[in-house]
Amino acid sequence: MRILGATDDEVDKRQRSLSLNMSPRNPGTTLGFHAETLNVRCKVTTGEVSEAVRDLEWISKVRVNTQAVLKRAQFIQRQKIPKKQWQAAWLLKAVTLIDLTTLAGDDTSSNVHRLCLKAVQPVRYDLLKKIDMHDKGVTTAAVCVYPSRVTDAVRSLKAANSSLPVASVATGFPAGQTPLETRLQEVRIAVSDGATEIDIVINRMLAITGQWEAMYNEIRQFREACGPAHMKTILAVGELGSFTNVYRASMVAMMAGSDFIKTSTGKEAVNATYPVAIVMVRAIRDYFMSTGHKVGFKPAGGIRTAEESLVWLTLIKEELGDDWLCPGLFRLGASSLLADIERQIYHQVTGQYAAYHDLPMA
Repeated sequence: MRILGATDDEVDKRQRSLSLNMSPRNPGTTLGFHAETLNVRCKVTTGEVSEAVRDLEWISKVRVNTQAVLKRAQFIQRQKIPKKQWQAAWLLKAVTLIDLTTLAGDDTSSNVHRLCLKAVQPVRYDLLKKIDMHDKGVTTAAVCVYPSRVTDAVRSLKAANSSLPVASVATGFPAGQTPLETRLQEVRIAVSDGATEIDIVINRMLAITGQWEAMYNEIRQFREACGPAHMKTILAVGELGSFTNVYRASMVAMMAGSDFIKTSTGKEAVNATYPVAIVMVRAIRDYFMSTGHKVGFKPAGGIRTAEESLVWLTLIKEELGDDWLCPGLFRLGASSLLADIERQIYHQVTGQYAAYHDLPMA
């Protein structure tokens, strides 16, 4: 399958142009990555590894201080959020970081088309004009759909003259329990159809049972199948059982070449939480300090309000710094968040709260 009958050169050109919005690829590390090069120096995650080893044995020796994680998360949540025009500016920043998503069993080409139009014009033009942001190119970061809807999304964005990236979930989303070759083929098809970002899911059984080498090898194969498409690895943190497992899975995913690590599919009982995010972004920081490669972070699942989006921005700014506050290194996976942000901007501009019929649906 191919993008609207496009040639290989046209597909490659589109993928190269869309990749400009992303950070440089994370090449990963080999299984011979020495434990002694991992500088786990933060107070929240403490990796007590005594000596370098030539395999992933050191992963089993990493421990996370749960109470320190919870305390840090509470501190982040107590930070004051911006008000008035500063809040509007931060909310527009949040809009540009959203992977606008539809992952429903009843998805059709028509609601994917509507989603794409909303991604291209996420906030009403007249509202943006009143705050002098109508000509600043405010869009969401990407649209995210099932593999079978990728061609619909590519077609709609092309018709809208937009170069917005199309992300696709894959590898047996959300459970990841299909045969490996099926999962790999799903990635290849999504990329062939025009997806420039692939959100893969790990086999949670491998993480829960400590089969880190097998998990590493699977993710490396997914990375190869992605080709030029950037790869986001979903850890499904709500099913990993502990903060320690979350840290270990994060590190293995990055070693295997993930360009992003993502909290959840949105289908688990527990999805993106601030304590889990602390553990994952500390792993990202440790990996960066050890290798020099920046890996992105994407919380997803249960992020519904404008206020929550501001807390997430605060968390990233506090933990990773301003460099990560860009679509190339931070995304918000959400389907209903944009509607609440637009309502808050409507309130900032008009002084009134919008009725549901006042704003276009995503």
